[in-house]
Amino acid sequence: MSDVKLDDIVSLAKRRGFVYPGSEIYGGEAGLYDFGPYGVELLNNIKKSWWRRNVQLKENYVGIDSAMFKNPRVWEASGHVAGFADPLAECRECHARIRVDKELAAIGVQADEKMSNEDLNKLFDDNRDKIKCPVCGKQNFTESKPFNMLVQSNLGDFTSENKRPVYLPGEACQGIYLNFKNVVDTTRMKIPFGIAQIGKAFRNEISPRNFLFRTRELEQADTQFFVKPHENKEAYERIKQDRWDWYVSDLGINPEKLRWHQHENLVFYASDAWDIEYSYPSLGFDEVEGIHDRTDYDLSQHMKYSGVDLNYIDPMTQEKYIPWVLETSMGMGRIFMAVMSDAYTVETMENGDTRTVLKLKPELAPVQYAVFPLLKNRPELVAKAREVYEELSKKFVCEWDDNGNIGKRYRRQDEIGTPYCVVIDFQTLEDGTVTVRDRDTTEQKRVKPEETAR
Repeated sequence: MSDVKLDDIVSLAKRRGFVYPGSEIYGGEAGLYDFGPYGVELLNNIKKSWWRRNVQLKENYVGIDSAMFKNPRVWEASGHVAGFADPLAECRECHARIRVDKELAAIGVQADEKMSNEDLNKLFDDNRDKIKCPVCGKQNFTESKPFNMLVQSNLGDFTSENKRPVYLPGEACQGIYLNFKNVVDTTRMKIPFGIAQIGKAFRNEISPRNFLFRTRELEQADTQFFVKPHENKEAYERIKQDRWDWYVSDLGINPEKLRWHQHENLVFYASDAWDIEYSYPSLGFDEVEGIHDRTDYDLSQHMKYSGVDLNYIDPMTQEKYIPWVLETSMGMGRIFMAVMSDAYTVETMENGDTRTVLKLKPELAPVQYAVFPLLKNRPELVAKAREVYEELSKKFVCEWDDNGNIGKRYRRQDEIGTPYCVVIDFQTLEDGTVTVRDRDTTEQKRVKPEETAR
């Protein structure tokens, strides 16, 4: 619905156990969130859908799961040590920090990604009177300076005077490039082929905001498709279409809330770059996934820094070359927000009451079936309901609910997106049928328990 606000999604997520603020009992920590009982089920179902689409249904894709810690040289080769930075300015009054390019964008001034820090400061100076500190409201800022977002950590022996800096991953995909040679050597994959991974990434975001959209700990789902040089265009278009189709057909997202955005200012090594954007409540259209034509940059960099030959040798022609890479990269938090936002519906019932319902695709729902005994103080109803619950649980994620009247139980299940509620009543004891209530239509019908499985 067009009048749904981000606050509505955040409220439902907390109230119904989808997402909690991280370390909440200690006052929380900016940019960190915990997925609750229903949230982790929804997230896992999205991951399963993504993995099935990108690995299990594709003959020429394989998956990996690389270690989070990597040799520090990896991040030098990738450019993260030298160039993974956001422009930061500090309020001289309260010392709050802002990300200058985002604050400029909020007032309609776009900063070029390739802009030098000097030119960015000139743009910042021209618009200082329009930017207020988000904490104290003053307009007294320092100049902008680059702030590296890599999160430093430690590993192994700290007592050594020659200890080296170690980083948590700034992005998840580097493990794919590092294992390109391993995959070629240990599998039957031949160019063109892809490698997929779902992994964690960490970023020292200056100003994490907008719920799960911009966080300091995130999860990314990436694919890297390796092709022969200059044979990228057709494969790139096929990948773009396949990613779009997943959002619409597999996740059930309204295509009117999706759009393509082509990057105007490409990094020096890129051939093309497009984003799939979703229209988020209160935020409007913004990136949920990037599809990038990266040429041979990634493997060439790691070959240069590691000294290991990462050329591919065609087994038929013996031709030797560095493959080009076509990348898809999606933030799991952002797609989680998109799925919840797209499913969030407020309806007016025939009796004038309203209900909030998550109209998730049934295969994505945290719970597929909720089983209710009509009355929890009637042992014969409870016993029969337990039989139905245990049988359905063998194939589906089910929930037992005997708390409150049937109407309240329906509303509770509507808000977590349960497609079907199964009620065991006195007629069940007579003829063995149960009442199945459909989440989206609220229609009810009587069927045999074995007929409830869909």
